[in-house]
Amino acid sequence: MNILIILAELGFLILIFSLLNWLIGIIVSQFTKVSWLQGRSANITFVRRNISRLLIFTCVALCLALIGINGVVIYRGGNIKEFQLNLIRSVPNQFWVNLFTASLKSVSLLILVNFSIPPLQRGINSVCDYAKKVDQIKANDESTEAFFQVLKRIITHTLWVSSAILCAKFFYLPEVVPKYLYIALKIYIIVTVGLLIIKAVATIVDTLDALSLKYSSSNNLLRFYERLRRLIPLFKKCLEYVLYVGIVNLVVPEIEFIAWIGAYTPKIVQIIGIFFISNVLIEVAYFILDEFYLKTTDLNDSEQQKRLTLIPLIRSFAKYFIYFTAVVSILKIIGIDPAPILAGAGIVGIAVGLGAQNLINDVVCGFLILFENYYLVGDYIEAGKTEERSVEGIVEAIELRTTHIRHPDGQLQIIRNGDIGSIINYSKQYIYARVELSVSYDSNLDHVYRVVEKIGQQLKADDPNILEPTRVVGIENFGEHNLLLLTLTKVKPGKHLHIQRVLRKIFKETFSQEEIEIYGFSKG
Repeated sequence: MNILIILAELGFLILIFSLLNWLIGIIVSQFTKVSWLQGRSANITFVRRNISRLLIFTCVALCLALIGINGVVIYRGGNIKEFQLNLIRSVPNQFWVNLFTASLKSVSLLILVNFSIPPLQRGINSVCDYAKKVDQIKANDESTEAFFQVLKRIITHTLWVSSAILCAKFFYLPEVVPKYLYIALKIYIIVTVGLLIIKAVATIVDTLDALSLKYSSSNNLLRFYERLRRLIPLFKKCLEYVLYVGIVNLVVPEIEFIAWIGAYTPKIVQIIGIFFISNVLIEVAYFILDEFYLKTTDLNDSEQQKRLTLIPLIRSFAKYFIYFTAVVSILKIIGIDPAPILAGAGIVGIAVGLGAQNLINDVVCGFLILFENYYLVGDYIEAGKTEERSVEGIVEAIELRTTHIRHPDGQLQIIRNGDIGSIINYSKQYIYARVELSVSYDSNLDHVYRVVEKIGQQLKADDPNILEPTRVVGIENFGEHNLLLLTLTKVKPGKHLHIQRVLRKIFKETFSQEEIEIYGFSKG
């Protein structure tokens, strides 16, 4: 009989610890579903394993103690049953009543929570589906889904932790247990509600973005939104960081040893705001330049080219000025006086400038090129001409230090402004497309001239880039077996290479039809 009682007590004790271990496992599994803890699953698993080992060790120690106490009773010739009954009678009846009541309340509460959560989740899913259908906008479905998923986790975890706090009060545990559970619940609610607000803001922003695109047209102010729309991802990210800082500001006062961090959160918010406003100002400056400076309709080609050349420089100045102002403002916010730093930077700049004469030369030449109007973006030029090499092509960009020139073969050539040297600009007012062709000494030159002039008249009628028809200037040279004739065609700036190629093709086809013998074309 004594052995059966001991086995029953051991089984009950093992059952209690198994249930406790199962309950802790459920709590830990719920915590692993929290989005901001998902990256720490390995640490949570490690803690869970150590808690299980501690419970097993405690259970084994209590089992050994129970066996030892019962063994002593048997050794002294006592009756285990009477010993256990006397031990139970020594405990006040009210304790057993309270224990039974607390257990009944706790089990009932946990069962109620367990059966209440699935209907709540189904209800939230239904609301989510309705919210996605009601606005008939697909662009925000992902953010709407994320919002309701976070809401489900918040409700589920809040119910379980609140149940744990109530169970601790049911069992009259020391006040420190429900106190810290309440603090943990408060921190959890603050963090999760903050995350929920972040998801809600993302949903609202995506919805407004989609509606703005849907209703924008060339007749209302929303037509400008498409240009500024690239700021939406930055706006969402900055707003998300501000909300994160707000969450930290609410959480840290609850934890005494890191409460000092709360004093820095307003400064962080100000820095994020300055960063976002700086990017907005840059984008607005770009927008104003493009809309009101570049897209003016009453401009001739020359003025349009000049503005295309100056806009990248104005953009760079505006961007660096705004960033410089932002950095100075941030330094003031974090309590650093920018004046000594700027003074030191000026001294360093002078020292560097003395050793960077080539850089200064490039910048000065860049200013002269722009203000003397030597060439503009879109001009076809030949520059840096020396005995060894020269650079030619269409100007793609003019920076303070370098000029980018695209060669007709496609290579991008970058030349320092200080190395530009002499410049041949083929894009000023007009240029001649020069084509040389060789004909036989036996050719009828009057007939050849008439054919060339006929070709020139027809080409001028067909191509708006030609200002004057092709004409034969005369005999350029006497060859050994041929005469070299020079033809000139007055064309718009930068169109000479194209017209030269077109003319050579037409000369070849027409001269073959007219039975005029051609010895070959020179490069012209």
